[in-house]
Amino acid sequence: MEGTSLLCLLFVISLLWCTTNQVRLTVSPSSSQLFKGESVSLSCEEDDSSAGWTLRRNTTKRQMTQCGDGWGKPAGSSCNIGYITTWDSGVYWCESREGSTSSIINITVSGGSVILQSPVLPVMEGHDVTLHCQTKSPPSKLPADFYKDGSLIRTEPTGHMTIHHVTKSDEGLYKCHISSHGESPPSWISVTEKPTTTPGLSTPLPVGLPVSIFVFICFLVFLVLLVRRCGQKKSKTDEVGEDVKYAEVKISRHPQQTRESDPAVIYSAVKREDVSYGQIVFNNTKPKTRETDPASIYSAVRTGDISYGQRSYN
Repeated sequence: MEGTSLLCLLFVISLLWCTTNQVRLTVSPSSSQLFKGESVSLSCEEDDSSAGWTLRRNTTKRQMTQCGDGWGKPAGSSCNIGYITTWDSGVYWCESREGSTSSIINITVSGGSVILQSPVLPVMEGHDVTLHCQTKSPPSKLPADFYKDGSLIRTEPTGHMTIHHVTKSDEGLYKCHISSHGESPPSWISVTEKPTTTPGLSTPLPVGLPVSIFVFICFLVFLVLLVRRCGQKKSKTDEVGEDVKYAEVKISRHPQQTRESDPAVIYSAVKREDVSYGQIVFNNTKPKTRETDPASIYSAVRTGDISYGQRSYN
């Protein structure tokens, strides 16, 4: 039982550690597509702390480079790019010293005149998502055609389209087109499933609490289990009884002697209580006379839970 509890405890510790150690990458402005020449800021944000995270990226030019290594200006766990170019298109993510990573995001830098402003992070099922077809020069609210996976969805007169209550079927590659301005690069929109609520739990796990609090709580639970296990071992040891001791006394009497007085007294004392038995057996073969001189036998047993005292006359 304790082994199962310990495994469950370790599983909870791992779950809580993974849950509370999540980091998210945010982009400002919040768009997966940007115009060439814009400035952008990327930040690694954690619920209790943002220290110790490094921003990395993969582009067509270089792989696994971190902010400050030929691109961007690091500022703590953030990275600022003052003038973004098409060479900055690629995937970005946060990475800790221990090797943990955040979800990756895809940023596309366009040298054209039209971009599709879409969510950087995946959209959760049931939420609404709005897509904007944006031009580099005003006016920006122009009629636009929206496409998914190469097929026309519809034309919106104000240049933005809202998808209500998105589902997994809405996941795909989107782009837009504005007459006399051009077409945007395509962007992939991901949809994540809505998290299921465990029956009996009215509130979700406290994700925002520091990791140290969860570690401390789990240590206390482990300590309680350890104390209970030691207590059960001790109680089992106490239940084991000691060996049973027997005390037996036999007295042989000469034929010419006779018992006139009371039989010899036998005292049996058990120091560790519980159960005591005393047995006296008289076997006189011939009645003889004898003056009152009863033999007194004292038998003391100091150990054991059960003692027997037996006296036999032959």
